Amino acid sequence: MGCESCGKNNGSHSPGCQNNGGCSTGSCNKLNVYNWLTDMVLPEDYKPFNIVEVRFKGSKKLFFRNTENLELFTGDKVIVESDYGYDLGEISLSGELVKLQLKKYGVDEDSDEMRKVLRIADEKELKKYQDFKDKEPKTLERARTIAMKMNLQMKISDIEFQGDGKKVTFYYTSEGRVDFRELIKRYASEFRARIEMRQVSYREEASRLGGIGSCGRELCCSTWLTDYKVVTMSAAKTQNLSINMLKLSGQCGRLKCCLNYELELYSEALEDFPSEDLKLKTEAGEASLRKTDILKKTLWYCYANSYDWIPIKLDRVNEIIAQNKQGKTPATLSDSAQGSEILNKTMEYRDDLLEETDLNRMDHKHKKKRPNKKRNFKGKKGGSRPGDPKQQGDPKQQGGAKKRKGNSNRKPQQNRNQDNPKSENKGPNPNKKRRPNKRKGPRNPNNKKED
Repeated sequence: MGCESCGKNNGSHSPGCQNNGGCSTGSCNKLNVYNWLTDMVLPEDYKPFNIVEVRFKGSKKLFFRNTENLELFTGDKVIVESDYGYDLGEISLSGELVKLQLKKYGVDEDSDEMRKVLRIADEKELKKYQDFKDKEPKTLERARTIAMKMNLQMKISDIEFQGDGKKVTFYYTSEGRVDFRELIKRYASEFRARIEMRQVSYREEASRLGGIGSCGRELCCSTWLTDYKVVTMSAAKTQNLSINMLKLSGQCGRLKCCLNYELELYSEALEDFPSEDLKLKTEAGEASLRKTDILKKTLWYCYANSYDWIPIKLDRVNEIIAQNKQGKTPATLSDSAQGSEILNKTMEYRDDLLEETDLNRMDHKHKKKRPNKKRNFKGKKGGSRPGDPKQQGDPKQQGGAKKRKGNSNRKPQQNRNQDNPKSENKGPNPNKKRRPNKRKGPRNPNNKKED
């Protein structure tokens, strides 16, 4: 997982931590410290430092005094003193580098509260401790069930058995204060051990559980990060990151710790950049800032009547700002081919672009009503399909089409009674013969000819 030497060497064993390729977040690379003084030979009359660093489950590390002058090396399993019985841990650091660790965590080496290392663990004690570790998943599931039945607003994230099994520590997270006095009684009667409830933050919870981050590596809090600094949203805004909480949040549900790693570099680089509200004045008009690339020192500006972004270097932007303060307006933003092309396009269509983008541009225009012409298609009498050459006036394709005489000077049809003054509209003509009705009998619903 973490170190490259954990892989199997020709299928036999790993040359590094001796875990034979079975490393996990809870075993190796958990806040490891490299002892670079191991190969140095100390003077004969020099007394070795008698305080060692012991690691327990998760990222928990404590310091113990080696009063028995045991020869301890990194990775040895030792039995140490505890409040109630004894505990089993692993040596994570020994020697002179422990002094630096004591200084880092602010621990006094002459403190009377520092406990002692009793002995190196034997096989019986290791087997007993392994049995308790195998019981942790079932115990955690049972503990969560009891807490849910009691309707407590808390989340039990992890548990830890002491080396002798006489004490169980429950790690939980909660938004507010929780009264778990009744819960401790239930746990004590259920698990037959001394119960300790310890509240941890969400970042400490992720540190204990471990995992893989979005970068593809192990979580920083579970490998090397020991102090959790406050991370604010301004760190993401300073680095021009998109404000997307799904991408900016880690597995703990809070902002990622790595947002603070490069914050100083971005803050120093932004000192040379102009304000986002400052506009550049040129002969084509005013250009406003659209995008900034801090590391490449490139800014993208856009005219008010254009949709094209012009990339400009930071030195050129500061030069234009200095000219604007002196009352001068340069011809273009950029001397590049792209800048000149966008400038000409903007000056040529400056008025048209504004008119085309107006939301009310279609309000004063009324749609003209098209004449209601009957569409005749081929197959009907005297009709043709659209695009037919007969309809386009091709004399060859019209064939025997006959023109009516007098069509060009034909007047629109009018009421015949208006032209003839002698005739008067006196109703139907009684002398006019009516057309006989050929149909006889009832109407045929099937629309078939009767024999």
